[in-house]
Amino acid sequence: MKTRKIPMRKCVACQEMMPKKELIRVVRTPEGETQIDLKGKKSGRGAYLCGKVACFKLAKKSKALDRALKQPVGAPIYDQLEQDFIQVEEEFHAGKDGMDDDEF
Repeated sequence: MKTRKIPMRKCVACQEMMPKKELIRVVRTPEGETQIDLKGKKSGRGAYLCGKVACFKLAKKSKALDRALKQPVGAPIYDQLEQDFIQVEEEFHAGKDGMDDDEF
């Protein structure tokens, strides 16, 4: 049986390659909004971050999201994303743990 290829993506903050499902996608929509996309299906330009708050803070400090999304991300948007990221982080890790259980 042929093994399935696992799509890999790089965290914009720590530069670590990880499976796509283990990363959180931040997307710039065609309307210009910047938001978190847990499903990975929203249209627009995406950037991936590890599920760690430390990586988000590093991305904020180094303006990695600005470069990856090819658009300046203002301080109010970073603050909103940080609140969303902290809120979503627990949900993301809970979902990831649930996926690991389903595989066995």
